[in-house]
Amino acid sequence: MNLKYIYKIIDNKELKKAKLIGSYSGSSKDVKDGFIHFSAQEQVQNTLKKYYANEKNLTLLKVETLKLDHLVWEQASDGNFFPHLYSPLNLINVVAEYQIILEKDGSCKLPKEI
Repeated sequence: MNLKYIYKIIDNKELKKAKLIGSYSGSSKDVKDGFIHFSAQEQVQNTLKKYYANEKNLTLLKVETLKLDHLVWEQASDGNFFPHLYSPLNLINVVAEYQIILEKDGSCKLPKEI
């Protein structure tokens, strides 16, 4: 597992708003849960399948972890550890953005270079 980068699936409208202010406080689910949900690289595809099937207009953010002060890896009910950020995400830590393509079958396709 690469701990240097984590990934956030974000709606394009939310990303546009975040870019205007320079930070992201999370989706409505993130706000409700009290932290921003992220995935490790190898967890992204399963997160897409579980929570984002048939959704359009999504972007995957690649985030460098080294300067994130309130990042905690916590165990989920399935036993896997996921990164959770207990503060807003300063967009200065985003090192890449990838468009997520919605396939005809409702699945999401990621670029190979993530």
